[in-house]
Formats: sequence, structure tokens, C-alpha cells
Amino acid sequence: MAITRRDFLRTTACALGGTALASSIDTFGIVHALTPQAATDYKALVCVFLNGGNDGNNMLVSLDQYNGPAGSLVEGYSNVRAASGLAIPQAELLAVSPVSGGSYGFHPSMPGIRDLFNQGKLAVLCNNGPLVEPLTRTTYQNGTGKKPLQLFSHSDQVGLFQTAIANNVSQTGWAGRLGDKTSGLNGSATFPSNISIAGVNLILTGVDTRQLAVADSGTSLANVLQLTMTGTDSERASRQASFDELRTLDKNFKLVKAASDIRSSSIQTDNALSSVNPTLATLFPNTSLGRQLKQVALLIKACTDPAAGINMKRQIFFTQLGGFDTHSAEIGGQQNLLTQVSQAISAFYSATVELGVQDKVVTFTMSDFGRTLQPAGTGINAVGTDHAWGNHQLIVGGLVQGHTLYGTYPTLRLGGPDDTDGGSNPRGRWIPTTSVEQYAATLATWYGLSTADLPAVFPLIGRFSTPNLGFLA
Repeated sequence: MAITRRDFLRTTACALGGTALASSIDTFGIVHALTPQAATDYKALVCVFLNGGNDGNNMLVSLDQYNGPAGSLVEGYSNVRAASGLAIPQAELLAVSPVSGGSYGFHPSMPGIRDLFNQGKLAVLCNNGPLVEPLTRTTYQNGTGKKPLQLFSHSDQVGLFQTAIANNVSQTGWAGRLGDKTSGLNGSATFPSNISIAGVNLILTGVDTRQLAVADSGTSLANVLQLTMTGTDSERASRQASFDELRTLDKNFKLVKAASDIRSSSIQTDNALSSVNPTLATLFPNTSLGRQLKQVALLIKACTDPAAGINMKRQIFFTQLGGFDTHSAEIGGQQNLLTQVSQAISAFYSATVELGVQDKVVTFTMSDFGRTLQPAGTGINAVGTDHAWGNHQLIVGGLVQGHTLYGTYPTLRLGGPDDTDGGSNPRGRWIPTTSVEQYAATLATWYGLSTADLPAVFPLIGRFSTPNLGFLA
């Protein structure tokens, strides 16, 4: 059967393999809106997504609330968690004294995070989560306040963190929409601005913005895209020449042009990556997150090296570590996971210092949700926690206003002022005091998003009195 050139282009546009350039197929991004002038500086955002719902109550403990009132079974960290075996002994917590006040302790497996905090390079955003509008315990329980979609559901809450739209299902992520609105900051650079080291995802998906998905540092940059054609040298050369000619045809057809643009961008990206071989002196842990963040560091080095000619000015990276759905055996499981987080983020910050970009890169965490203060089960090998809501996030970078807690740390009391639950069996599921929209908008503003464009990227931001939380200079 004869194959038309249009069929050929459709096929080749999709033949990018597992490390593909993903596109928003419904619009193809043919026509771009007015974009800002090319930037003269470099900035990057690096998301570390803790998949499954990290227990922030054990990641950062209020030492002022470690012990509640004598005899209380519902108030205070130790009173609620110690009997089940879930409480970390106070002497083992890594104590810090934020300039914002109070006494806190990081999980004992996070000395690197504690050190970055004390150096003023790391801040904590407390009790953060999806919100349609500000909520209190009263407005939540009496139904007068609007609630996010499908609370306590993994897939839905991951989606709300990645879209920053808590009252609707969106096909684009906030970082993708940010890429759409700031694409002009990259000037004539053709390299993808949004890059995932953990597969194609929603957060990086825009209308115009395509994301590049690559493997971790176990695969060299020269090999992350495999776009070579099969056959002998002469056969490959002939196919390539034919393909290059076909890509110049039928530009008036949206589908054909989109296919051509995707493939052309892929070829350009492959050529750029194949031409560089960056190295780093910084040692990274040989863990899943360590290898992902090392690849991000190598990409940043390649994309900012004048000799490479890639010349990127704005980039957003996505990494992910799974396993945080700790319904049981949380003590050992979370310890191993937070060790990875601490070691990998610490190494990555050191790499940005090595590259001289520590003031140009911001690393931040997100997770499905927090977990209940009330344990699930008993015994060190069985005790865990269930799905909750508000959680604590880590923000790292040279310009981060660190050694500080932002937002409001919750009152650790079952059925207390921050708990969603009433009745006879409250769980300790914190109502967020800062929204995903506020969190992401603060990052986006530093990245270069204009105030006028904030509502286009974050449709609900006008419902919150503080669109910029102030943790970035």
C-alpha cells in the first residue's frame, strides 16, 4: 500500500520512543501568543515530587508541641504517636531554631537538609496543599467553604498539585502553562524548556510547551534520544535526505506542520545533546533520586555552557521518588526514602555551587498530600499513617530566604483547630493554610512570570490575599 507524505510525517512524529518530546496534541501550539523579550540571565526550577504522600508530621516535628498536656491522648506529637511506635524520640530529631521562631526537629535521616537549613539555603513551607479558597475548620465542616476535588485520593491530589487548579480537571500543568507564557525568555534557543527525568507528566504539559523526557544519569546525554535510522550508511543518508525534504512541505496543514515541528525539534535536541559531554566533580549518591538530580545538573551544565551553543535562559525540570504511601512499616520505609531525599538534594545543591548557578536554580518538593497525625496500626513493623491533606514542603537555592518557616505550622491536636475531622474519631488531617497556587505562583514570579499573566497560569490566585509568599529574593 502506498504511503503518502502526510502519513509518513504522522508516523515519524510519533516515533520518538520512550524518551519522547511530548506535545499537546489538541492544539499543537502552532500559533504562539505574544511573548516577553529574551532574558539575559539563566533561571531554572527543579521539582522533586515525593510520590505517594510523604508524612510531613515526621519529616519536621514541632519540638514545642512534642509533648502535649499531661494525660492527653489527642494533643501533642508524642502523646498521639508514641504508643503506636510511630513517634521519633526527641533526642534523635535534628533540632533547628528558625529565625521565624519556635523550635523544630528534622527527621534524623536528613542531616544534609538540616545543614542547608542552618546555612540559610533552605526554607520550609508549612501546611501547604490544594485549596479552592481559604478554608477554616468551621467553613470546611459546615459546608460553606469550597473544597478541592476528591480530597484524600492519590491520583486526584497529584493532579491538583501538578495543575494548581483545585476546582477543575485540567489537561495542562502549571509548569507547562508557565512555559507557554515565558517561552520568549529563551529567545531563539530551540532546546525544550521543560524536561522530565521521570517520564512524561502533567505538570510540564502546556498548550504550546513540549516536554522532553530523558533517562537518568545512568544514560549519557549523548544517548538519551535514539533518533538514528536503520540500514546501511547510504540507505540512512538517503532516508534522511528524503525526510528533510518532506519536512519542508505542506506547512499550511496544522497536523503536518505539527508533526514536522516535533520531529525537527527532536533532531535539533538530539544533535545538541550528542555534541556535549559534561562532567561534574560533585559526587552524587547512586540512588534513584540521586541519578535523576545528577542528570538535571549535567543538563544545566550543557545548556548553559557557551561552547555548547544551546544557550537556554529558562528551564523547568521534574524528578520523582516513589514509595511514600506508608500505610504500614512507615518508620523504616520513610527513613530510607528521606535519606535519599536529603543526600540527593544536598549533592544537587553542591553541584549548582560547582557550576556557579546556585543563585539561579531553585529546587522544591511536592507530594500527593500529608498523612494523618493519628497512626494506622501498631508495632514498628506495621504502624503507618493514612491519607490526609496539608503537608510541609522543602525549598532550596542560593536566593532562597532560608533558615525560616513560611506558612503556619498546624496545631498538633486531634480534632483541633486545623483538623478536618470532628466527631468521636478525629484523625489529624490538616486544612492547608497556604495553597498550591500561592506556592507555585511564588516560584513562577521568580522565574519571570509577569503579574499580568499570573491569572492565566493560576486561575484561582486572586482568591488568596498573598500571591507571593516571600521565600525567594
